Amino acid sequence: MPRNPGITDEMIISMYKSGMPFKEMQPIIGLSDRAIRNVLYKHGVKMNREQSSGRPRIHKINENFFKVWSHEMAWVLGLFITDGHINEQTHSVSLSQKDEKILKVVANYMGADYILAPFGKTMTTPTLIINSKEIKKDLEVLGIKSRKSLNVPFPVVPEQYLPSFIRGVIDGDGWVQKSGYVMNVTTASIRFAEGLLSVFHSWALHSTITSTTTNTGNIIYRVWVKGKYVLPKLAKIIYRNAATDNFIPHKRDYMMQRINELPDK
Repeated sequence: MPRNPGITDEMIISMYKSGMPFKEMQPIIGLSDRAIRNVLYKHGVKMNREQSSGRPRIHKINENFFKVWSHEMAWVLGLFITDGHINEQTHSVSLSQKDEKILKVVANYMGADYILAPFGKTMTTPTLIINSKEIKKDLEVLGIKSRKSLNVPFPVVPEQYLPSFIRGVIDGDGWVQKSGYVMNVTTASIRFAEGLLSVFHSWALHSTITSTTTNTGNIIYRVWVKGKYVLPKLAKIIYRNAATDNFIPHKRDYMMQRINELPDK
């Protein structure tokens, strides 16, 4: 029985480590129970008796995390809407970040077991896997669905939590110039770009949208914030409710270089 097109060993290991039972893996992968075991054995993956017998492995997770707004939840939502992935075929979601420390903070906030996808040819960035039907459902309610990149909406976020949400968005898909004069967020969704622009304008920040077309014909939008004193003003807003670890340090440092030079108002 040949495996289904596009299914790699790394994907099989990732499914298994996310807690998916063999009976759910088989139709997705296209291999028999025995063939899946052989892939896992080949890579030295320890087998779980309950999981291989068809009962899913139980992972710890606070399944109410995305049901109640908080500054921590809003920041994590910003990360998921930019760097998250909703598995179309299983009840799992994942979050990728170059800085693995951020994933540990997210797992701690969500009360989740810290499970990383295995590295391989197609998986080179640290990726946190969360196996939960409820978390997946709540993210979908908030607008984060599979294949979200082209049409993800700007979610309805309570005003008091918008700064923390925007901080998560910038930590996910934001770029900040080292000199602290320019910042942009990249997205393939015009709906998200326009929502983000609206927030920046409501904060009286100089912000614009530009677009470019990729070689594959997709349009990429960049939402810009520019100005010697505009970025420190943005920093003052989005880091006001930050903890000591829920942000990308270098992005904060670049934006806050001239915060002491802001005129008192």
